[in-house]
Amino acid sequence: MKLYVIAGEASGDQLGYKLIRALRAKNPGVEICGVGGEAMTRENFTSLFPMSDIAVMGVMPVIARLPTLLARIDQTVKAVVAARPDALILIDSPDFTHRVARRVRKILPSLRVIDYVSPTVWAWRPGRAKEMRAYIDLVLALLPFEPAAHERLGGPRCIYVGHPLIERLDDFRCDDVAKQDGPVLVLPGSRGSVLARMGSAFGGALAKLDVMRPGLDYVLPAAAPIEARVRAMIEDWEVKPRLALGENEKLAAFRAARAALAASGTVTLELALSRTPTIVAYRVPKFEEFVARRLIQTSTIVLPNLILGENAFPEYLQEQAKPEPLAAALAGIVDDSDERRRQLAALDLLKVRMLLPHGAQPSERAAQAIIELVSLT
Repeated sequence: MKLYVIAGEASGDQLGYKLIRALRAKNPGVEICGVGGEAMTRENFTSLFPMSDIAVMGVMPVIARLPTLLARIDQTVKAVVAARPDALILIDSPDFTHRVARRVRKILPSLRVIDYVSPTVWAWRPGRAKEMRAYIDLVLALLPFEPAAHERLGGPRCIYVGHPLIERLDDFRCDDVAKQDGPVLVLPGSRGSVLARMGSAFGGALAKLDVMRPGLDYVLPAAAPIEARVRAMIEDWEVKPRLALGENEKLAAFRAARAALAASGTVTLELALSRTPTIVAYRVPKFEEFVARRLIQTSTIVLPNLILGENAFPEYLQEQAKPEPLAAALAGIVDDSDERRRQLAALDLLKVRMLLPHGAQPSERAAQAIIELVSLT
């Protein structure tokens, strides 16, 4: 079996290396080539070119690197056609990978194409789902509601293989008794632009909560790339949280936390799996808000809420994301309250919905689905 795998950014590289391991465990003779990052190359995988060439986000960075991106698309298409694999596997990064797939499908119409990570067709540009049928044979979804969304929108066949966080449940496993007296997590974002938008609201919320609930312990996990930015930000805060540096300290903080204030993002799913009651806040620039209100099809932007179909985590967006309402909402979940118990019950249901049958792991389920599809040819 010969497979061509394309990952275009760091998160895809992480999915990719686990997928390569799982594929080789199930089929030791499989040949795998393509495009990937450092994690994939450590799995005896040679990338066609450095993944950093195509790991670009944002309109202006894409425009600045457009000639390189177009050249890499052309190079990748030619490499796939020359390799004549049994299947082409796209891992996220649809702006790059789907362009490759559309061109390859025209040249190799019988080649199986698998999309590992569904584009957010359920949130915006739903017409993409039906368009994907022309060049995607199977979508491997990370979120349990995505197969139904593709069916509703006329998309390609889609199956739920599980979110990669499921493989790390033990990292987030918590002691419910200890969490009742644990710290409050403060998570204002993992990118500089988000920190700039959310910093003052989060700092103000902590100051007001400290008056309402004196003596609380506050912890802010900070990854190395943003540590300096975070330290500069909290210099202006009246109440300064302790920093949790590195992955181990972050996970320990998640396991111990009694509550959290978080910017919207994947971190909300980590908090949900660690059974941490959370208040979510987010702001975007006015122009992005204008566009989003016209394009986004969902009533929530919070992943646990999307999975559950209810607002388990209250969300405060745009002008609502101010210190006073955030502090009041946090005060309602740091104590043993009806709201805290409501959230915990919802989080127990979320875990049940996300787990795969018989203790299966997402990378193993994805590998099995790929092998089964290729075996049909």
